[in-house]
Amino acid sequence: MDRAARRSLAAKLFDDVAARSRDGEGITRESYGPTETTALDLLERFAQSEGLTTARDPAQNLVVDLPDKPSGAAIYVGSHLDSVPQGGNFDGLAGVVAGLLCLVDFRREGARPPRPVRVLGLRGEESAWFGKAYMGSSALLGKLTDEDLDLRHRSDACTLAEAMARTGAEVERVRRGERFFDVDGAAAYLELHIEQGPVLVAGKWPTAIVTGIRGNIRHKHVVCRGEPGHSGAVPRGLRRDAVLATAELMHRLDDHWAGWLERGLDLVLTFGIVSTDPRAHAMSRIPGELAFSFEVRSQSRKTLEEFYELFHTECKSVASERKVRFEFDRRLETPPARLDERWVAHLLELSGRLGLPAERVPSGAGHDAAMFAAAGVPSGMIFIRNEHGSHNPHEAMDLDDFVLGVELLRLALSEPL
Repeated sequence: MDRAARRSLAAKLFDDVAARSRDGEGITRESYGPTETTALDLLERFAQSEGLTTARDPAQNLVVDLPDKPSGAAIYVGSHLDSVPQGGNFDGLAGVVAGLLCLVDFRREGARPPRPVRVLGLRGEESAWFGKAYMGSSALLGKLTDEDLDLRHRSDACTLAEAMARTGAEVERVRRGERFFDVDGAAAYLELHIEQGPVLVAGKWPTAIVTGIRGNIRHKHVVCRGEPGHSGAVPRGLRRDAVLATAELMHRLDDHWAGWLERGLDLVLTFGIVSTDPRAHAMSRIPGELAFSFEVRSQSRKTLEEFYELFHTECKSVASERKVRFEFDRRLETPPARLDERWVAHLLELSGRLGLPAERVPSGAGHDAAMFAAAGVPSGMIFIRNEHGSHNPHEAMDLDDFVLGVELLRLALSEPL
């Protein structure tokens, strides 16, 4: 395909998937839910219409192949199909569409890449739904545990195991830790993804090459328990105010965060969910309970563990001073990932050959590539410039930038390491 044809086909695929996952505000494709399934079904039908072969693995991830693939270790190209609630259309989807366009190019031209190329449409990458990220790729690699499968949906409507079973996943095989991915038979895993921060926009770079992915430690649900009381009748010294205690904890941790950045450490801190109980809160009531989430990310495992220990130390200190207590649900964690240096160098060299910027950037957001890298598969990533960040309805990836990224990916598959 020429550039114009590739752009037109990409636009149609993006529009078709978006039309089936709009929620009134943005895009919602729920992990192991109906709209994610609809997106996989649509892309599978498209692949079949182009003469590609398709299958679903036991975790219900989509796998697409060329019908006349060469023998040998395969290069996998993939990303995810789910989104956060009221998110954007390109987060994850861009990588799957990019891989499919490369296969369509090979198929229409009658070309055979030097290595087999398989495209993965992965399920359940977003942690917004069950509190755990990388569910589809974790299942593929035999890494979903009983505790993971028992995690409950944000609506409390079902467990992850129940949601997976509804899609046709073989949950008992997943629960046994069976691996459905041949790590030894994988030459590489490549992922194209929109950048979810402002670096490429600020640098005026249409593409960049990712060097590593931050890991994280999280709690989906931490509760500060104090004591409710009348807002006019209890003096300050006798209050056990859960809101003020949590606010003090957050302020202390924010101060620590600033100090750690001054020391040159890589760190981001987020409290993405903060709420009092709507059944009990009132303007005239001292809040006796506050629930919040906690997340810290870094490219350094040591930094993650040390800041997490500091978090607990400050919780104990605030609890003692404010006469409250903090209760924690299960700790969730994803280790940091370093992408393969040989692939980073190769993608940079190919970028220069195409007249694209040879820029290296770290990823603050998590990606399925982290799971494959951790499993020992040489992994690389291409970022595409994207306006307005991500995890919101205003993602604005320019299709011209996307097509340049696809051309880079196609060249990497044609001239692999």
